[in-house]
Amino acid sequence: MKFDRNILITGGAGFIGSCVVQFMVKKYPNYRIINLDKLTYAGNLENLVSVEGESNYEFVKGDILDQPLVESIMRDKQVDGVLHLAAESHVDRSITNPDEFVMTNVLGTLTMLNAAKAVWNGDFDNKLFYHISTDEVYGSLGETGAFTEDTPYDPKSPYSASKASSDHMVRAYFNTYDFPIVISNCSNNYGPFQFPEKLIPLAINNLKTGKPIPIYGEGLNIRDWLYVEDHARAIDMIFHNGKPGETYNVGGHNEWKNIDLINLLCDIMDRKLGKEDGACRSEITYVADRLGHDMRYAVDSSKLSGELGWEAKENFRERLEETIDWYLENESWLENVTSGDYAKYYEEKYG
Repeated sequence: MKFDRNILITGGAGFIGSCVVQFMVKKYPNYRIINLDKLTYAGNLENLVSVEGESNYEFVKGDILDQPLVESIMRDKQVDGVLHLAAESHVDRSITNPDEFVMTNVLGTLTMLNAAKAVWNGDFDNKLFYHISTDEVYGSLGETGAFTEDTPYDPKSPYSASKASSDHMVRAYFNTYDFPIVISNCSNNYGPFQFPEKLIPLAINNLKTGKPIPIYGEGLNIRDWLYVEDHARAIDMIFHNGKPGETYNVGGHNEWKNIDLINLLCDIMDRKLGKEDGACRSEITYVADRLGHDMRYAVDSSKLSGELGWEAKENFRERLEETIDWYLENESWLENVTSGDYAKYYEEKYG
């Protein structure tokens, strides 16, 4: 079958990546979607069961640092678009092991750029390298204001520094080689299939299993939350209509203090689990603050809205309830990703 486009998505077995893969496979049956993922702890093929049998979907287990592999995929599949989502993304892990974040996020992105540059070999017509990044590259905000595309970079953690470095490298390839790139920087995502080291699924899982919910400091840090499918829609719009060389911020206009978010989640969990009011809130435990913890993020998406017509559509409280329901209804998924048993699934399927 001849496809209209051949899109390589890196990190497509992760939380955001798997949502983007499913979105693109289902919306564009005439696109071939190739998913390249190393299947580390946060990459899970169970996230992709809904599309694994589709004729326009292919999975390749591999490392973005393996340039010969990436080049062979791009040549063999005639890849004309790259959605680069593969990344180490957990701040706490970056504090413990910054080297791994530099390897994956900086050198991995450089490898992807070099592979695409080599394969496309100056023929950049109808080609695009789309680098998906984070709002954390901008640092921390005070009580007012929001990040715009012109906000100076000021990363505070090894994670955000590695993502800032990769952003700069992608931009440098545009400026140096006239290489066709676009970048987006997104706020915190939530939804099904998120690995339970992140705040929302961690709290749900801990309440299910009778563990306390650890909250850094006083829980006053503020984040801007966006439903993952809204992010997938934004990525789709930017990939097809974004201007090469440009950056687009993606945010939910939905700021919550960590403690207020967890209190809301606890109240919903009381109802879902049939507990007395306040029972889940009693499980909140305050712990020593994270090193270099940014106080507040907020994202101004007016450029994306004005130029491409994107708006966050999903209602936060409704989608939070649905997200909680998903985790409660998918106990086996949670057990697998928290026990390590899901490695057997990969071995049985791909050896």
